Order: sequence, then structure tokens, then C-alpha cells
Amino acid sequence: MAPSPLLQVSDLRVSFATEDGTLRAVDGVSFDLRAGEVLAIVGESGSGKSVTAQTLIGLTRSPNAHIEGSVRFGDRDLITASDEELQAIRGEDMAMVFQDPMTSLNPVYRVGDQITEQILAHSKVSDDIASEEAVRLLRAVGIPDAERRARDYPHEYSGGMRQRAMIAMALSLEPTILIADEPSTALDVTIQAQILRLLEFLNRDRGLAMIMITHDLGVVAEVADRVAVMYAGRIVESGTLDEVFYDPQHPYTWGLLGSLTRVDQPHTETLAQISGQPPSLLSLPEGCHFQPRCPHAFERCKEVPPLTERDREGSAHTDRCWLDPERKRSLRQVGDRIGLEVPAA
Repeated sequence: MAPSPLLQVSDLRVSFATEDGTLRAVDGVSFDLRAGEVLAIVGESGSGKSVTAQTLIGLTRSPNAHIEGSVRFGDRDLITASDEELQAIRGEDMAMVFQDPMTSLNPVYRVGDQITEQILAHSKVSDDIASEEAVRLLRAVGIPDAERRARDYPHEYSGGMRQRAMIAMALSLEPTILIADEPSTALDVTIQAQILRLLEFLNRDRGLAMIMITHDLGVVAEVADRVAVMYAGRIVESGTLDEVFYDPQHPYTWGLLGSLTRVDQPHTETLAQISGQPPSLLSLPEGCHFQPRCPHAFERCKEVPPLTERDREGSAHTDRCWLDPERKRSLRQVGDRIGLEVPAA
């Protein structure tokens, strides 16, 4: 019997009032997260991944924001929680590693002091104990000579070390959920691999539940248990890693996978690409948001497709597409020369 979810997100909708109109950043997103699980949320820039993650811990609250739906953490709904309640939850229960550690760290404070400050804000311990814990955390995430480097400023760290410091800060209060927003972006491949290994270790060693926000399917293949594919504010496909990678059902997912280089196939053709550009969130297409870019679109695509479960026992694989399963199977087997193809499973 599957354990109860730590986090339950139901029909989350986030929009912002702007001078040009209402921007619908998140449109009906739902998912669960269980202890020790890694959920990857993937998609192009502007698909709503980061807004979804930031809304979970109340970072999108503002006078021009409108938020609907529910985010259940235990017996609490984080959407209706007060700012004081959210402040207690951040760090202790849910922590976030942001995309750019250089702008997330305060440039005029020493790195160790910034971690110490967070510990003191949530724990009744002395300054000395908090400082010792900051050094221990830096050492735990692989910062060499941690006691000395804790006295350095962020600009004295490399990109990989800054990201490790952000992970140390996120772990300082031993949260049950870690949200990592593009944690390996702008790092070279060697450092990227080290950061991913560190996150994998934390997931296994601590049973840490993780939400990984990324556009890099290579990262997803390394760390994820389940995958949610987002496009223009909606989840268009969701399932286990194997289901999404080896039996993808949505044409947008086909495009993402088709754009990857594969070492097990000859490089006889240029990489596939998805035609067109993602739509403006201020003026989204009617019906399926992907239909203006989809070579398989037909008349019914002007209606909003629901997230539909695959007809397979024990599977929670869902997709948001009007094409019937037989038609999808045929398209994937024959191949689509426009570029939205993946090998048949």
C-alpha cells in the first residue's frame, strides 16, 4: 500500500495582473509528493515550473497575484496559511534551492554567517552552536576546509561551491521536502555531476522528498522517480520516469525527447526541433495550448483536453491530448518527419 503523500497539490492556479492584461502562469496543476520521492517538473522556459514551486512556499504572494486551488502539507493548506505560518514552514519543513546562487546569497555577508542566521531564526541555540552547525553543513556538502571557507564572502566561492552552500543552507533545519530550481544550470558538466550526486545522496541518506525543476532531460534521467511535463502553465503529461521516457504520449513530450542526442543511435540527421515559439501567457491559444505548434492538431484541439489516465492496470500515467492511443502509437511507429518523433518503446 502506497504511503500517504507528504504534499498534495490540487488544481493550483496562479495569475498576475499586469498593465497588458492577466498573465496566467499556472493553470490547474495537480500532483502528489511522497517521502523519499523525487518528482521532476520539466518544460521550456516560461512553462510555469518555477512559479508553481515558489507558490508552494508562498513566494508569489503579492497584491497583483491571484492564487486558487489547494496545497496540502499534512493537515495544513499552504494557500490559506498566514504569512507567520508559512515563515515557520519554510526551512523547517520545506526548503528551496534557487536557480542562481550568486543572487540568492547576500554579497555583503559571509557565507557561514548567512547559514547561521537561518538556524538562529528558527532554533533556540547559542551563536556558537549555530556557527558550528553551519561549518558542519558546509563540510557535509563537500566544501573543502569548511571552517575557513565559512568566513569567506559569496564572490570568493566558485559557482559549484555557491550552489553547495545554498544546499547547505536549505538543509540547515532538516526539512522533509527540498525544492531544487534548476540546481545545475550555468555549471560545467563536471560540477553539475557532483551536484546531482550530492542531491541523490541526500535523497537516499535522509529520505528527503524532492521537487526538481529543470528543462534538462539528462538531469531528469539521472535523479527522478516521477516526471511531470509542463507547457504554458499546464501539466500535459505525468508518469514514472520509465513511462514518460519510454512510452511518451503527448506530442510535446515527443518533441522534448526528440531534441536529445543519443549515444546509442547513429548521428545521420540533425536533431529534431519543435517548430514555433511558446505562446505568450497573456494571450494563450484556445483549447490545447500546444496545438498551434503541433503537426498532429485537428479540429477538436480547440477544446481543452483533460488529463487522461492510460488504460493500464496499476499505472498513473496521464496525458492531456485528444489523439486516441492507437493514433499516437501509429504516429510514433511510422515517425514524423516534421521532428516530433521518438523511438517506439
